[in-house]
Amino acid sequence: MADKFDVVVIGGGPGGYVAAIRAAQLGLKTACIDKWLNKEGKGVFGGTCLNVGCIPSKALLDSTHKYEEAKDHFDVHGISIKDINIDVNAMQSRKEQIVKGLTTGVAGLFKANGVTPLEGVGKLLAGKKVEFTNHAGKTEVLEAENVILATGSVPIEIPPAPLAEGLIVDSTGALEFTEAPKRLGVIGAGVIGLELGTVWNRIGSKVTVIEAQDKFLSLVDQQVAKEASKLLKKQGMDILLGARLTGTEIKGKEVVVNYTDAEGEKTATFDKLIVAVGRRPYTQNLLSGDCGVNLDERGFIFVNDKCSTDAPGVYAIGDVVRGPMLAHKSSEEGVMVAERIAGHKAQMNYDIIPSVIYTHPEIAFVGKNEDELKAAGEKYNVGTFPFAASGRAMAANDTAGFVKIIADAETDRILGASVIGPSAGDLVQQVVIAMEFGSSAEDLGMMVFSHPSLSETVHEAALGVNGHAIHKANRKRR
Repeated sequence: MADKFDVVVIGGGPGGYVAAIRAAQLGLKTACIDKWLNKEGKGVFGGTCLNVGCIPSKALLDSTHKYEEAKDHFDVHGISIKDINIDVNAMQSRKEQIVKGLTTGVAGLFKANGVTPLEGVGKLLAGKKVEFTNHAGKTEVLEAENVILATGSVPIEIPPAPLAEGLIVDSTGALEFTEAPKRLGVIGAGVIGLELGTVWNRIGSKVTVIEAQDKFLSLVDQQVAKEASKLLKKQGMDILLGARLTGTEIKGKEVVVNYTDAEGEKTATFDKLIVAVGRRPYTQNLLSGDCGVNLDERGFIFVNDKCSTDAPGVYAIGDVVRGPMLAHKSSEEGVMVAERIAGHKAQMNYDIIPSVIYTHPEIAFVGKNEDELKAAGEKYNVGTFPFAASGRAMAANDTAGFVKIIADAETDRILGASVIGPSAGDLVQQVVIAMEFGSSAEDLGMMVFSHPSLSETVHEAALGVNGHAIHKANRKRR
């Protein structure tokens, strides 16, 4: 007799485990399947995000930022430190403890909410049946009223740079270095490449980023992108744009990289090479041929705006469907789907999903940027405010960057925001909230912000949209 569930979730990452918890909270008998094994061979939930993605990378970014601050910037505060060093093994151990704490936490949340955890592999069959194979190889078929597919994504591999143990690695391998390589190459100047390059650059690696596109951070407001490029180069990173990788060769313990740019063919030699050219949806062995779920031309599971697939009662969320590959997008889709299964009229606003790049300074953005609006011929007003004019940023000796808010020229409704600077990911969220409620720049400018705080930069940028900024000169309106 097959086990019966109201909801079976395949995938235990930030989309899947959140969907499972919310479904269980709503009174639905729920199971969540995930095949992830930790380094000890134990099944854990949390997916890429908790195990080898968002969380461990931020742990390393935070550790190395503190080291860099102590090494290069504490003197301005009157703090002198002699013979400062960083123990990479201790740093990695701290990272692992954070991962363990969070994945253990997911297991505790499953228990508290009544979710049935199933460690192994799930495959969708016809009629909303799920074939579950545990790690010992035992297979059973689960019956479900509803199925949620949340299997996430994996790093893209490219023929010119096949992975080679310890020398050519993907984002997962780049989290495991036991020392900073003297010469580190990074293929791809996207979010992952810049964050991982930043980690090792801070503790001694000479980092060269090789990017095929001619434009740096093409999805980011280009005023912000130019500032980011300037600051990252100032930190010691070489960023080569319009450089297309043509091949790699391993010579002893070195990696020789061949690439072409506007000047022709070139080579570079590295001790380690990180391949970070993006991620692709992971659907390997997930779907039977007769399950009724279809893929689009790019390999993503086809869904509508409510995450329903072509098979009734089957949903898909997160990296495996259209839209940005962001953990918070996955989680909110998981909540939406669970609530819709339970009969609620939940929906999600895809127009205001924020994105963050955790370099330092951080880069964050939401909604439309100026380049997009200009290309579309839309009329808009812009307000900016530099952290150099923020008393709180000055006190913290962290004044690089600015806040930029854009509003419709006629209605004053906020259309988007970009931030490069300290705590950008937190600051942009204030604008996200304002946009969710349809606020105008004037609305945001009328709110009271605590002083002294970094948040005041958002306030001043909002005031600046209409030429009312107090702590900087305003542009004359034409």
